[in-house]
Amino acid sequence: MLKIASIIGTRPQFIKHAALEPELKKYFRHISIHSSQHYDVEMSRVFFDELGMDFPTHTLNSNGNSHAEQTANILVETEKILVGEMPDLVIVYGDTNTTLAGTLAAAKLKIPIAHIEAGMRSFNKEMPEEINRIVTDHVSDLLFTSSNQSLLQLKSEGITKGVINSGDLMKDLIFIIQNKALIKSNFNHSKKIYCTIHRPYNTDDPIRLKNILTALNELEPAVVFSLHPRTKKMMRQYNYPTSMFKNIEFVKPQSYINNLNNLFNLAALITDSGGMQKEAYFLQKRCITVRSETEWTETLTNNWNTLVFENLTEINTFLKKPLGEWSKHLYGNGNARKIIVNEIKNYLK
Repeated sequence: MLKIASIIGTRPQFIKHAALEPELKKYFRHISIHSSQHYDVEMSRVFFDELGMDFPTHTLNSNGNSHAEQTANILVETEKILVGEMPDLVIVYGDTNTTLAGTLAAAKLKIPIAHIEAGMRSFNKEMPEEINRIVTDHVSDLLFTSSNQSLLQLKSEGITKGVINSGDLMKDLIFIIQNKALIKSNFNHSKKIYCTIHRPYNTDDPIRLKNILTALNELEPAVVFSLHPRTKKMMRQYNYPTSMFKNIEFVKPQSYINNLNNLFNLAALITDSGGMQKEAYFLQKRCITVRSETEWTETLTNNWNTLVFENLTEINTFLKKPLGEWSKHLYGNGNARKIIVNEIKNYLK
C-alpha cells in the first residue's frame, strides 16, 4: 500500500483530520505527525481520546517565542521524519505555522502535497495565517476547496491544476457526531451567548482585551466564555480577574463534543475563531465575529455571521437582527472525506 503522511498540530486540524483519517486508512498506510503547536491537553490530546483518532506516529516539540522560531522548529523536525518515512504524499490542513512548515519540508523533498481547505482568503496580509495559506496553495499539487468561491479565487491567482471543490471536512464531522446522537438538547442554557476569543490582536493589547470583556459583560443575555489558554494568560498578565465581569461565566477550554453541545444549546456565538464560524452555520446558530474580515465570506449572507471590530457596542444590535434563509448545501454535502480520498487515489495512480 502507498503511504500517506498527515501533518497536524492545532484544534481545527484535529477536527478535519478526525473526519478524514478513517477513510484514508481504508486505502493507504497512514502516518501522522503532530507538531504540538497546540500543546494544552484540552486543545490537543482530548481530541484523540474523544474522537477515536490514532495517536500520532510522531510528536514534535514546536515551542517557540515567535512565528519564525516555531515554524523553523517544525520545519526542521518534520523534514527529518519525512526523510525517514518517505511517504508518497503529504496532507496539510488550513493555514497554521504547522501547515507552512509541513508544506516547505515536503516541497523541498519533492513529495507531493495535498492542501485541504485551499483558496480561502481574508485579504489581510497582516494575519500570519493569510501568508501561510497563500504560500501553501502555490506549492501544493492537490488543492481541495471548501466552496466554489475558493476555487474561483485560486483560478484568479493562476492556480487551476489539481484543484477540486470537495466541500468542508468540518461539515463531515458534524454530520458524523449528529448521527451518533452526541449532540443533545439542554434548554437550561438556551438564552445565553457562547463566546471564544483568542487571537493576538484581540488579547495582547490590554485596552483592546478590556474593551472586549467589558462589551461582553454589558450584553443583555449572560455570556458563557470558553477561556483559551492564551486569553487566560493575558488576563492574568493585565490583572483582569474573572470576578471583574459578573455577567460572564468563564469555563475551561471545551472538548470538541462539549464545544458543539454548547454551541448547539446556546442562543448565539461570539468568536474570533475561523472554524467556529462554520460550525455555528452548520448548527444554524447566529455568529458575531470579532474581526475586521473573514475567510468564510459565504456565512455573512442573511445575517448568519456579522463582522464587528472597532465599534463593539454594535454587538447587541446585531444579535437582534432577523436571520434570513439558511443553506444546507453551503460547504458541501458532508461527503468531503470520500471526495478527497478518491482524488488522492487517482492522483497517485
